[in-house]
Amino acid sequence: MKLSERLALTVNIAEQAGNMIRKARLEQSFSKHYKQNDELVTDADVAVDRFIAEQLETHFPGEARLTEELSPERDVLEQDGDLWVIDPIDGTVNFARGLPHVAVSIAWSQKGKVQLGVVHAPFLDETFTALRGKGARLNDNNIEASTAKRLEHSLIATGFPYRIEGRAPLLRRLGAVMDVCKDLRRCGSAALDLCNVACGRLDGYYESVSPWDFAAGFLIAQEAGARTGHLYPCPDNIPEALYGEHILATAPDIYKPLYTLLIQADENRISAR
Repeated sequence: MKLSERLALTVNIAEQAGNMIRKARLEQSFSKHYKQNDELVTDADVAVDRFIAEQLETHFPGEARLTEELSPERDVLEQDGDLWVIDPIDGTVNFARGLPHVAVSIAWSQKGKVQLGVVHAPFLDETFTALRGKGARLNDNNIEASTAKRLEHSLIATGFPYRIEGRAPLLRRLGAVMDVCKDLRRCGSAALDLCNVACGRLDGYYESVSPWDFAAGFLIAQEAGARTGHLYPCPDNIPEALYGEHILATAPDIYKPLYTLLIQADENRISAR
């Protein structure tokens, strides 16, 4: 199957999943609970995850899947083969609270390299797509990353972990960004933050997230001309495209200064102990 045909099927699956999400919110037909005591999950997350898994198995039988709710076992990242990486609802808290920043995120990786990415935002009527080497698009229109030249004029996004004790180490990064950059945004969906970098709404984004949160959006940002990478070296046994710790995506000209700013903030935190 051609990669373009694979992408078209993936877009269709993501948009069908988006319709399920819209219907679930309209009807309020979902219950809520917390996994690991701090992360919200709803019945809709599981139902959409199951729908996507069934559709992928129908169209691409036997291909491995890493999904947030049904198949979260990360040892699959170490396998050398085809892999679907799926977040059925990125922005579950936003979904449950009635906020619009919610996305279906689906990426397909081959031998550790993401080849296609789809991020569909059902409440915003936006579908971001990318094929490796073919550029990125929003609702079938080509998109390009910001041309920001200076941090002082840049709008940066980030996010924070659900665990309260995990937030304190990030406050120095936050302070450093607010001291230097124009302003900061936090929308609650890593996939959409990356897509907003891809289309120039944001100049940069940094965070530590799970593979399903960023795999599709990272490729979309790359293909739109953003520079992407990690603040620290990745493990040898996990492909960089699927390792979500300390990721960074920016307009090309501010990558190095933002990278340096964040690293220095970490070093200052450590030296202050």
